[in-house]
Amino acid sequence: MGMTHTIVDSPLGELTAVAEDGALIALYFEGHLRMPDPATFGPRTDEGFGEVRRQLAAYFAGELTRFDLPLAPRGNAFQQSVWRLLREIPYGERRSYGALAQELGDPALAQAVGMANGRNPVSIVIPCHRVVGADGALTGYAGGLHRKRFLLDLEEPAGVRAGRLF
Repeated sequence: MGMTHTIVDSPLGELTAVAEDGALIALYFEGHLRMPDPATFGPRTDEGFGEVRRQLAAYFAGELTRFDLPLAPRGNAFQQSVWRLLREIPYGERRSYGALAQELGDPALAQAVGMANGRNPVSIVIPCHRVVGADGALTGYAGGLHRKRFLLDLEEPAGVRAGRLF
């Protein structure tokens, strides 16, 4: 089947979804940091991306809190272990880089966790936006901090949102 891609409209602008052999390998924002050359994404088609579109639409509508898509992000063993942890962060919750490093068994890995987080090729679906600094501050995001803020606000529980002044 090979690699193919499509463009998905979203409240955050166009997203480029890349799949290979039926599994999503990447989801990039316009202007995404470290995005590979789009010429490597294979032909553009809408075929085979129906479920990706449906689940993204449901997520942005606030109706989906956990994606169920076949994924095959490309990365080394450490990156894969970090990306697995990211998928375990519940909708509406946040973790620090240090907390993820602790889950991996070594608090000294916080910076390496941050680097792996930043190289996550499947934005939104593998929720790297849920990772924040130790003090709760928003830190870098390959799609831009304005998109990270949008995603965190989208997932914020209604009770928390109602209690905020701004």
